[in-house]
Amino acid sequence: MILVTGGAGYIGSHTLHQLVEAKLPCITIDNLYSGHRWAVPASVPFFEGSSGDATFVADIIKKHQVTSVIHFAAHLEVEESTKDPMKYYRNNFLNSMSLLDVCTKTGVKHFIFSSTCAIYGTPDHNPVSEDFPKAPISPYGKSKLATEWLLEDLVNSGTTTLRYVSLRYFNVAGAKVNGGLGQATPRATQLVKVACEAALGKRDKMVLYGTDYPTADGTCVRDYIHIDDLAELHLLSLKYLENGGKSEAFNCGYGKGYSVKEVIESVKRASGTNFKVETVGRRQGDSIEIYADPTKVIKALSWKPRYADLDLICRTSLEWEKNRPK
Repeated sequence: MILVTGGAGYIGSHTLHQLVEAKLPCITIDNLYSGHRWAVPASVPFFEGSSGDATFVADIIKKHQVTSVIHFAAHLEVEESTKDPMKYYRNNFLNSMSLLDVCTKTGVKHFIFSSTCAIYGTPDHNPVSEDFPKAPISPYGKSKLATEWLLEDLVNSGTTTLRYVSLRYFNVAGAKVNGGLGQATPRATQLVKVACEAALGKRDKMVLYGTDYPTADGTCVRDYIHIDDLAELHLLSLKYLENGGKSEAFNCGYGKGYSVKEVIESVKRASGTNFKVETVGRRQGDSIEIYADPTKVIKALSWKPRYADLDLICRTSLEWEKNRPK
């Protein structure tokens, strides 16, 4: 049995749907802080609660004979983390530590961790490979790196048979290509979603944070990965561990960066609207430019990205935003 924490959230729900489509047995827990009960497939047993509640989680793992855990259940707003670091260390690190303690005590064999490219901070050059220096510049990135360190130390201690994969996400965007599922996080700050909301009149404008970065057009550059491709990477990671793969970390991206202005223009093309964009100063915690070197994950997991197209990412996000539940 596979336990997914945070399965009612954006990435967790897409992963659950792919697990169901692959006919893999799974259950999920979520405290519905930013997730939605309707996003969980009807066939998946749902338990409302915190991944940091050791007794609650241990009971579920034992009752359902869980052997693999896919751990989402994190706060992820970079700017918010700079203003409330305790919130991020408490949920992203302390709750992960509690979950890992339960996993080791109950004999869980495989652990897939939702990590982030934010652990690299602002790299000296791109693309970023997994052996780049770890220099996070936000509490969000630091809280994720702390959990990666814990995983590494836990496995190296020889006190557990658990093996793990840390998936370091670059910027996740888009919606399920076949429709019916997408990002519905309240007050989301993710660029593609915000631009789509502005294009549809759900916002009277969008804000562009900083145009004086040392990039081609002065705005930050990111690697945008489609949600369906990222969800598939979790299934491939699980298969990798089940086949005896050693504990590893993988960068999840396409190896190409797009600027904020390029993303905005893509959404404008998809929507046919010239929505208002207000330019303000830089936002604390943002890296200048970062995109992945996906060589390692492509080779290790035999991954073949299907949706490495910025316009496709923006179109699927826009279609979802038009029709998403209230």
